[in-house]
Amino acid sequence: MKTTIMEVMAGTAKQSKDKVALKTKINGEWKEMAWGEYYQQVRTTARAFMALGLEPGKAVSILGNNCPQWFISNMAGIFAGAVPGGIYVTSSPEQCQYIASHSEANIAVVENADQLAKFKKIRDQLPDLKAIVLMNGSDPDENVYAWADLAKLAKKVSDDDLNQRIKAQKPDDCCTLIYTSGTTGNPKGVMISHDNIIWVAKQMVQTIDAGPDDQIISYLPLSHIAEQLVSLHCPYTMGATVWFAESLDKLGENLTEVRPTLFVGVPRVWEKIQAKMVAAGAANPPLKKKIAAWARKQGLAGGYAHQQGKPMPLFYGLAKKLVFSKVREKLGLDRCRLFVSTAAPISMDTLEFFLSLGIPMTEVYGMSECTGPATVSLPEPFQYETGWAGPALLGSEVAIAEEDGEVLMRGRHVFKGYFKNEKATKETIDADGWLHSGDVGKIDHRGFLKITDRKKELIITAGGENIPPQLIEGKLKAIPVISQAVVIGDRRPYLTALFTLDPEKVASEAAIAGSPAKTAEEAAKCEKFKAYLQGKVDAVNTTLARVQTIKKFVILPQELSIEGEELTPTMKL
Repeated sequence: MKTTIMEVMAGTAKQSKDKVALKTKINGEWKEMAWGEYYQQVRTTARAFMALGLEPGKAVSILGNNCPQWFISNMAGIFAGAVPGGIYVTSSPEQCQYIASHSEANIAVVENADQLAKFKKIRDQLPDLKAIVLMNGSDPDENVYAWADLAKLAKKVSDDDLNQRIKAQKPDDCCTLIYTSGTTGNPKGVMISHDNIIWVAKQMVQTIDAGPDDQIISYLPLSHIAEQLVSLHCPYTMGATVWFAESLDKLGENLTEVRPTLFVGVPRVWEKIQAKMVAAGAANPPLKKKIAAWARKQGLAGGYAHQQGKPMPLFYGLAKKLVFSKVREKLGLDRCRLFVSTAAPISMDTLEFFLSLGIPMTEVYGMSECTGPATVSLPEPFQYETGWAGPALLGSEVAIAEEDGEVLMRGRHVFKGYFKNEKATKETIDADGWLHSGDVGKIDHRGFLKITDRKKELIITAGGENIPPQLIEGKLKAIPVISQAVVIGDRRPYLTALFTLDPEKVASEAAIAGSPAKTAEEAAKCEKFKAYLQGKVDAVNTTLARVQTIKKFVILPQELSIEGEELTPTMKL
């Protein structure tokens, strides 16, 4: 039976009233908020928003890092019959203006003075905007309200008035807008319904056997569907506890404090953890290095044996005791039973690196338009395979289009459409209800999905060859010193590549090459280093078809970044 977000959260708040819902670090101490208090704060904030003029069907724009106020603002907007829409903290004033204007935001909730400045700059271009709420601090502007002001404002609206807004909503109503972080043109507003969210959350909780004892860390951008589903929506369907990381830079430290039972990362996060581990391992004495190499050999063989339901190597248990258990403990992942990579393709090098350390990472394929996951695989025999995204989410369908290999999805997780964009909606959801992903893939005899490329990213060379860059980039990124690789070749006679180098590995690799370089900038100019790297690229080229080989490459002096606008806020190119 279909239900609404408000009904599900109310049930959890009643059943788990005194259980810890949220944990936040304030002045060095983790502060707790119980489910009962969280629920009451959502209702109070919803009434305050109504007092500030929030109308049903209008939007609440939220601009800030992960914190309780973000969660409460989002849920309060939904309770009041409005539609929350997150904005990435790296957005410019112009980008904020587009989303707030397009979604018809009545209220903007911003984290601090820096984010407030963006809205002050654009508010004369936002005719629907009635108030701005500051999560932290205060401001003398009469239309800017401090978080502490909300309780007093809420007294102007009765509980009955809020209940009327709640009762007026139906499970199939749009309750959230996810703005896709497109690299060209304005982002599209993905309309997600109550039923989309609750159905997906419950399917996920059932599939992974999650429950009230689970501990989750919230750190990826909440404007993205993956983080919303993992840390905002799934927890109130099962009464789990969510901890807010202090920042991405402090994630490593926070992981050892939280010791999550489930951990979801994007490829860039996993790659950074890998790079730090490799750098730390390089500093170990010779005996420790030998033990680690032996253990990793056992781990990789054991990981693949486990996937196929075969007996584990004889010394796997010893390797686990000597090495794997200590690695997990040091990472803060000793309690973790599910390690997920999502949101973008991840290299086999990174997948096998963690597999060799007894950390079987599974990939979840999905997109905003299917409310997050389209596939889910578990680290159990016959239920996952390294490099594959696994089977369709329970109760949904995944298929491959015969004509062009496009991945198609169908089920209760498929979105309602793009806000104010019927043309794009019709191009994305066909007459039979299939969602067209824009990705190219294949499905094997087990029903496991493997993504091979993006339709739009296929390189068509001057010779008319169709080349999937993702395949080649994955092989190039397996070269230890390469951090990021971008293959170029559309309408060109041959393929070239741009490389960024892992700053943790440059000096050691340069020493092997006989180069004096210590930084990526120095390595980019050093002929000895470039010749060394050319040898590595040549080795990759031997595994590729002639038309797929890299003929030239350029080393960039620094990594691609969100700040430099080469990456989207979800760390995609």
